[in-house]
Amino acid sequence: MMAGSSKTLMQVNIVAADHPVWHGEAKSVTIPASEGEMGILADHEPVLTVIKGGSLTVVDPAGERHVFEVTDGFISFDSNKLTVAVERGRDVVRTSGADAAAE
Repeated sequence: MMAGSSKTLMQVNIVAADHPVWHGEAKSVTIPASEGEMGILADHEPVLTVIKGGSLTVVDPAGERHVFEVTDGFISFDSNKLTVAVERGRDVVRTSGADAAAE
């Protein structure tokens, strides 16, 4: 479904206890919420929830997927601003469809 296409985006800021992990604009974010996987799109209702360790996926405006391995923490979403605060987080993989294994 292409409703709204890329007009409405959200600002995402992923921070670990000792360093920033990633920030930028996104079309969607999938988080490992304590009650199960949760997807967040722009204009989502405000939410504050605990997350558990697992994979967090950000889809940027170009459709590129950024996957991060995160530990326990929380997310806060309001007014198209998503903050993810975790004890530890690291960039695992980026896929754009054009990526190929290059040595």
